[in-house]
Amino acid sequence: MKTDQDKINEIDFHIKQKIIEALIFASAEPVPYSELKSRVKDTNVLDQILKALENDYSARGVNLHVINNSYAFRTSSEISEYLNIEKEVSKPLSRAATETLSIIAYHQPVTRSEIENIRGVSLSRGTIDVLLELGWIQPGPRKSTPGNPLTWKTSDAFLDHFGLSELDELPGINDLKNSGLLDRNKIIFNDEPIKND
Repeated sequence: MKTDQDKINEIDFHIKQKIIEALIFASAEPVPYSELKSRVKDTNVLDQILKALENDYSARGVNLHVINNSYAFRTSSEISEYLNIEKEVSKPLSRAATETLSIIAYHQPVTRSEIENIRGVSLSRGTIDVLLELGWIQPGPRKSTPGNPLTWKTSDAFLDHFGLSELDELPGINDLKNSGLLDRNKIIFNDEPIKND
């Protein structure tokens, strides 16, 4: 039979457990053991509390994790895949990046100097970096010319993003004119009117 002191100790244990639980739960960062120890001085009791919390939460949606001698509640690995929320934040590409991507898509594999020659302006390093970061371009084979320059080509992620199964599905000049993206009466590079016979 439990004595009054046992009952007091048991109540004391549950209150301390609630304090430790609330402290870990309320913290955005893992709580160091030393901070928990400042709340419960007796390390044996603290270890029992942590073990009890670990057991209590082992079959729940959140689990108690030990991270480098610090404690945190984290989503259970069993359900974490159902809670991932991916929100795509789209930033519009700069005109230079759009032009560069178009040139790479239609002229691949193409070197940096060829891109600059087609665009008529120098290419900033950031433009290629943005397209690489998006995963839409990748390095191609080195060109067999003096200096062996690196070429660029589109990636599978480019095809996937734009709903293409292969590069042959890229729209041609007639498709672009018919869609209204290009003026039907202009030649693309020097804007001379097309003569209708």
